[in-house]
Amino acid sequence: MGLSPGTPPLLLRALACEPVERVPVWVMRQAGRYLPEYRELRSQVDDFMDLVRRPELCCTLALQPIRRYDLDAAILFSDILTVPDALGCGVHFVAGEGPRLRRRIEDGASLARLDAFDPARLDYVYEAVERIRSALPDSVALIGFSGSPWTLAAYMVEGGGSSDFARLRALLYQQPDTLRELTGILAGAVREYLLAQRDAGAQALQLFDTWGGLLPGHLWRELSLRPACEAVRGLDVPVILFTKGGGLWLEDMRDAGFGALGIDWTCDLADARRRLGEGVALQGNLDPLALRAAPGLLREEVGRILDAHPGPGHIFNLGHGITPATDPEALAVVVDAVRSRAVT
Repeated sequence: MGLSPGTPPLLLRALACEPVERVPVWVMRQAGRYLPEYRELRSQVDDFMDLVRRPELCCTLALQPIRRYDLDAAILFSDILTVPDALGCGVHFVAGEGPRLRRRIEDGASLARLDAFDPARLDYVYEAVERIRSALPDSVALIGFSGSPWTLAAYMVEGGGSSDFARLRALLYQQPDTLRELTGILAGAVREYLLAQRDAGAQALQLFDTWGGLLPGHLWRELSLRPACEAVRGLDVPVILFTKGGGLWLEDMRDAGFGALGIDWTCDLADARRRLGEGVALQGNLDPLALRAAPGLLREEVGRILDAHPGPGHIFNLGHGITPATDPEALAVVVDAVRSRAVT
């Protein structure tokens, strides 16, 4: 169905909890290693951050899944560690290991050595947003994003990815003031970063609080939710907060003013709607590994999630990012199953 002139994209209407003809669909990490066209382009660039700093390539990559699938949104192709990199942490990627930071936060002294955040250092991101928006049809929304202050702090303390973030969690109890100050600095930086993405053409924004689930509840409210609220203050576009492992705190996120919440696959979608009531959009939440299932079973899983949320205010997505080993045809099955179901 074509859009009437002036009609907002389907995703934006769903984020506003308006009635829609069907549930919009996009997936986290939809431009990624599971796509052969992504792997071909990625092989031409040595370091991943060199790829991220080239707006023309970021535009090409963001458009790859849009061209392959009938998705309702593109998401900026970038990395959540652009902000720590702009603060002077020296982000680079090690083959087979992932991101590493040359400078990490160990204490108040190392925190004081951070560069002041200058949003102009990330002009390459805003140029990518402009390029992607210009290349997209009006019916496809463009989502910008950032890591949440807490999640960025996790990488900055740990020095990279981790299975348990032991350095981070130790610092949490040894020097809590250092983490309070760091998340405060990051809240301001993320806000400026997202404002610039909005001004460049992003129509919605997602805040990835990937490591919020590491925290006990009282510390999550202080070190994750509070700086996240500051980071999105006054953005004037829809913001989706995705907190992996955050199913316990849905009401807190709603009460803090977030009008759209991404939920992971461990959270029951129907229960989430019952808890939150109307007026908050929910995004999710198919288990990414369900895409390994046979097509018939995969369609059943998609149908189960759609049945759990039959009304407006739902954006179909995975409960986390699509995995590199996923068969691209599996996502085609998901998209077709979602798009063939009208909202009743």
